Amino acid sequence: MKPLLFVPPLIFAALGAVFLFGMLRDDPDALPTAFAGKPAPPITALPFDGAALPDDASLRDGTVTLVNFWASWCAPCRAEHPMLEALAADGVRIVGINYKDDPDQAKAFLAGLGDPFAAKAADPEGRMGLDWGIYGVPETFVVDGTGTIRARIAGPIGETAMREVIEPALR
Repeated sequence: MKPLLFVPPLIFAALGAVFLFGMLRDDPDALPTAFAGKPAPPITALPFDGAALPDDASLRDGTVTLVNFWASWCAPCRAEHPMLEALAADGVRIVGINYKDDPDQAKAFLAGLGDPFAAKAADPEGRMGLDWGIYGVPETFVVDGTGTIRARIAGPIGETAMREVIEPALR
């Protein structure tokens, strides 16, 4: 028997093991962030419709804050909006960063669905989004009262993210 006959099955088995390991991760949908456990990058966005502009000091005032990147053109942002409204009604401070959006459409979005944001800003060029390492919208960062990023939620906030990420951070 030739030893080279065993090479293709061994390669196939090794690749299968790699793929299986990748599928058995804790959360295969989670996108990692390089900022977890590190200070939040500066807030460099522009004022949004005369609203109070969030600043770096507000992320370090002892209150857990959610920093939510959103846009009016984003369907998942619309789906997540009721969850943001509920969080705001429960007293959770949410900073909204309007990402690469038309200002008039963003205002109409909030006028129609409600405004859950304690402070908001506009990131028309997406520079702040790059600084924070976002992949797209919606993305939400949980920032503890010292200004340290504790978690990142890529995509709309759902029941699982509420239970496993946001609620523990608020405790």
